[in-house]
Amino acid sequence: MSQKVKLLKLEDLVLWSENPRDPIDANATDQDIVNGALGDKSEKWALSKLALDMGDYYDFSELPTVVYHGTKPVVYDGNRRVILGKIKLHLVKADGFDAEIIPTFPADIPCNICDEETALKNVLRKHGDSGSWAPLERDIFLNKFMHQPKSTFLLVEENTGLISTHPLMNQRFVKDEILKDNNLKEMGFEFKGETLFSVHNQKQGSAILSDLAQKVVNKQITTRTSRYKVIDVLDKKSQTLIDKNKENSLSKVHVDFKSLEKGKGGKPKTLTKRKPKKETVLFGTRLFLEAGDVNDLHRDILDLYQFYNDNATRLSLSFSTLIRMALRLLCETAAGSNGLKMDDYIKAHFANAKKNLSTDAKTSLSNHNVNEKSLIQLLHTGAHNYSASKSLEQTIAISIILGGMLMSSHGKTV
Repeated sequence: MSQKVKLLKLEDLVLWSENPRDPIDANATDQDIVNGALGDKSEKWALSKLALDMGDYYDFSELPTVVYHGTKPVVYDGNRRVILGKIKLHLVKADGFDAEIIPTFPADIPCNICDEETALKNVLRKHGDSGSWAPLERDIFLNKFMHQPKSTFLLVEENTGLISTHPLMNQRFVKDEILKDNNLKEMGFEFKGETLFSVHNQKQGSAILSDLAQKVVNKQITTRTSRYKVIDVLDKKSQTLIDKNKENSLSKVHVDFKSLEKGKGGKPKTLTKRKPKKETVLFGTRLFLEAGDVNDLHRDILDLYQFYNDNATRLSLSFSTLIRMALRLLCETAAGSNGLKMDDYIKAHFANAKKNLSTDAKTSLSNHNVNEKSLIQLLHTGAHNYSASKSLEQTIAISIILGGMLMSSHGKTV
């Protein structure tokens, strides 16, 4: 085991293209990896949240783990922080990402230099069970880098592409309680070695597995519902196939959900590449507020919003109402600390706050009918009218102008 701390130039650090968070081509460039992270729909990278959580400056105590591949220092752990640094110092392009929320970054940062075996152990210890990796990424890492046998979950993916084409299947309870050997066998599937066999033909097998995935996607199977009754929740047609074919002999079956995304001749469709997704930031930008109750509450609301983003698939559509109510509490707290009622606080700071907003932010306010007069009513509605405050987009628009008002009344002075 070899570890030592060394100061390295940020521009020299190479992002790990086989990072389990989002493994891509081993020959990918830093820009390719950054593009993937910015365009990530599943929020696995969550770069905006990390930038906000880092505070006002880069903390030297959080060391990236680096392994030299020849003369190249490759980042095994800390890729998200290094990406933010490269964006901040304009070492990579990041169209659509608000670089202003990234804290000050030094050109040289201390890194933990170690051999690959040590780096992999460190990465697994920090991320293996922390929840930062989805189950499939964890199983890929354990097999590829720690030389553990392939799990049934990973074998299902390799033989069918079911999990990667249905991302909501990539959950711990699906791995531990749904895609288990006994459930698969009951549905007519079985692994011999690393090969999938079935009592169903290709078309029937695809239909049954697709039905299963849709039950998870549509929340007919959840951690609270039907988790131990997989067969019972499937469509009647799937149940009939399973019962009809159960006495058939097992044979190799080729089920490939990824092929459904390909064009004629088996070649992938060539679609115009999307622009990297611009992550929505509550309050419109990073707020630098004076220490106190207002700042503490604003940070708590950011955490609540991140919890919503991380768990949106299992939360009700009404959860965003809690964020709206929290914004009202924040506005009342800010007003009270200035010795004002909430209505008077809004009148005192709205115009100046709106004047400093970007054109896009002003457009968002207009699109969601957020103005000086309506804001008072919208915040009151958030506390008293449950159904009228479910619009997350309007809640975000409210947070944008409130953020501007807070910077006006409670902004940190340099």
